[in-house]
Amino acid sequence: MKSIEKLSLSELESLLLAAEKRKALISRRRPPSVVRNELIALAQSYGYAIHEIFDVSDVPRVAARRIRTQKQGKVSAKYRDPENKRNTWSGRGQMPRWLADKVRRGARVADYLIPGLARPTVKDVRSIGRRTVYKAEVHSGRSSSDPIKGR
Repeated sequence: MKSIEKLSLSELESLLLAAEKRKALISRRRPPSVVRNELIALAQSYGYAIHEIFDVSDVPRVAARRIRTQKQGKVSAKYRDPENKRNTWSGRGQMPRWLADKVRRGARVADYLIPGLARPTVKDVRSIGRRTVYKAEVHSGRSSSDPIKGR
């Protein structure tokens, strides 16, 4: 589209005429909520519910505005496996398997820090790489401190 400065007189007049028509149309329109309420009332006056006349399940609802959350950008690696240089970890998220295996075998996470980078991000290394198994207790109707009766 041309800029307004480059339009001829006839093009400007047709643009103004189109703008006036659009303005008149918009000013005559009523808000959608008013029209919706009138349609519901009209349907009820004839003994119908609005969902019997219009299939409202297919009508897209006005979506609530989503709150944008900032996506975390990529972070450079803080930890590297000296045996395999491709194994790296940024310190974010779950600890990778290669590092969890080494920690389970007794190594410290700080041993794999890349020199010259930030401090370690892992605070508690006791539970790293270890599975926790929760067993359900089986109750037989008596506690273990009760003596067995009848013996």
